[in-house]
Amino acid sequence: MTTSPFGRVVTAMVTPMTPDGAVDAQGVAAVVEHLIATGHDGVVVNGTTGESPTLSSAESIAMVETVKRAAGDRLAVTAGVGSNNTAHAIEMAAAATRAGADALLVVSPYYNKPTQAGLLAHTRAIADAAKLPILLYDIPGRTATPFAVETLIALADHDRILGVKDAKGDLWAASEVMAATDLLWYSGADEHNLAHLAQGAHGIVSVVGHVAGRDYADMIAAVDAGDLATAREIHHRLIPVTNALMSTSQGAIMAKAALVELGVISHATVRLPYVEGPAEHLEIVRNGLAASGIGGAA
Repeated sequence: MTTSPFGRVVTAMVTPMTPDGAVDAQGVAAVVEHLIATGHDGVVVNGTTGESPTLSSAESIAMVETVKRAAGDRLAVTAGVGSNNTAHAIEMAAAATRAGADALLVVSPYYNKPTQAGLLAHTRAIADAAKLPILLYDIPGRTATPFAVETLIALADHDRILGVKDAKGDLWAASEVMAATDLLWYSGADEHNLAHLAQGAHGIVSVVGHVAGRDYADMIAAVDAGDLATAREIHHRLIPVTNALMSTSQGAIMAKAALVELGVISHATVRLPYVEGPAEHLEIVRNGLAASGIGGAA
């Protein structure tokens, strides 16, 4: 397994489902094998792309068990346990740990919009109770509550808070935190992967990685080697598939559609309030895959 607690080439994994909407354990295992075969050393389960808002607590823990059973020590498995209820997040962290997770993903509380003092107390309470490394998830476009620079710097002092998945879109704020702390930084938005890596990010937590894992592994290796020309070429080549998956409707919907196109899973079923893409969206996915040079079953 990777020496990083979370991996470097990491995908926020979809939750495959059967046509009746049940979690598809066989499909889960197939996606895990596909990710391992395409250059990943880490995976996040029960994130937004995994449709965590519509999974029950029991289903979320079963996902951790299924992914860990399929991956063994070949991937670092980070389990999403965040909640806008601090006590529930602590309970989920303990359950995910028992289920075999290697690390935990903790998003800022959504909907109830705490102050930064509340966000600090919430996150520290989870970290105090947890036994695993924690990756913070900063995505105010979904939660309405960003992690301020000062809050992240304060949280970096906690011995279990080791990294940040940054989907805030503020490259300067990322620079400030990276300069002031030892937090492992992860790009949490595929459009910003190269920019974050070029300014010192440790890795990526991707959606497009479902279909472009090898490319992102090559991008990270190129940046490590100081070969920005190669990293830029990969970045530019992935524009069509990134637009297809991230700008057509919703990442979880389109990632499942792309995995069906590649023959990794059998069904693109999603749960309400998501609905599967129409035929014209599927054509965008096919064209995006082809234009970026991606195709063929895993």
